Amino acid sequence: MDILKTLQALNACHGPAGDEAQVAAKLRELAAPYVDECRVDTLGNLICRKKGSGPRVMFAAHMDSIGFIVTHIDEKGFLRFGKLGGLSAPDLLGTPIRFKNGVRGVVALEGKVEAKNSKLDDLYIDIGAADRAQAKAMVQIGDTVVYDTPAFRTGGRIFSPYLDDRIACVVLLMAMERLVKRENDLYFIFTVQEELGLRGARTAAYGVDPDYGIAVDVTDSDDIPEAPHDCSSVAGGGAAIKVMDSSVICHPAMVAKLEALAKAQHIPFQRDVLRFGGTDAGAIHQTRGGVCTGGISISTRYVHSPMEMADVGDVEACAALVAAYAQSKLD
Repeated sequence: MDILKTLQALNACHGPAGDEAQVAAKLRELAAPYVDECRVDTLGNLICRKKGSGPRVMFAAHMDSIGFIVTHIDEKGFLRFGKLGGLSAPDLLGTPIRFKNGVRGVVALEGKVEAKNSKLDDLYIDIGAADRAQAKAMVQIGDTVVYDTPAFRTGGRIFSPYLDDRIACVVLLMAMERLVKRENDLYFIFTVQEELGLRGARTAAYGVDPDYGIAVDVTDSDDIPEAPHDCSSVAGGGAAIKVMDSSVICHPAMVAKLEALAKAQHIPFQRDVLRFGGTDAGAIHQTRGGVCTGGISISTRYVHSPMEMADVGDVEACAALVAAYAQSKLD
């Protein structure tokens, strides 16, 4: 599977939190050859099952992205917006954006505000409209917006918007492609609304009722200049096996199992300790009577910015580790 081409196909879809149907349709098309069944639940999670007689294992990667939602159109045709997930004003200045209907524009800053002091309320979207009437003919209040930046590869690194968490969706597809033998009952779930509070994973985990759960997501990379060292993994260090973040302390047995599999199969790995943030693991491990839960992360620079970066070798290592766990002997 070509990582960049698959990522570009997913990024071409409109998929901010709460409106993931286009992404789900593309993922369903890509996953169908490798699984026995695919279905979409009430909330919009795409559930792909590879049937087996063993324990139920849930792998989750969220397919939603951060985004914007239009809240006001002024008399000059400029748009004000709210946030869907974690946005930072300084990251957004000059960023090209697009709407679901294909309208494009740019994020700009009020003239009276200095960039270093900017807040989200100081930003607006310019779609080139002459006035409110023309703007309203192009977009509506409540329409959602995503980054319109490209994905490309430079050497062994991929630069792209929405690596959080489309790159983990690619990892699950790559793992499905690698499956040879299986006893476990495998559920590869592409979840919705993770960026708004792990909402899709909560309902999906309740419905599947897994014995084991693994969230696959990005994690911050501790290798940029003057890094604050509030995370532990680095780009190029291999699959990052999660120990904890603010949403979960992974089950020690799960951490040990993943590390043992990585060592046995010569998969490069590192530990993921994150002082902030969370993943679908936070919702999975608390479902019903509790689920033995872990995480596999891709160390990523510039998370939630219009251009994130990850190492191709890390992506491949994560896919290998997901496949190894899926095919491993579980009690």
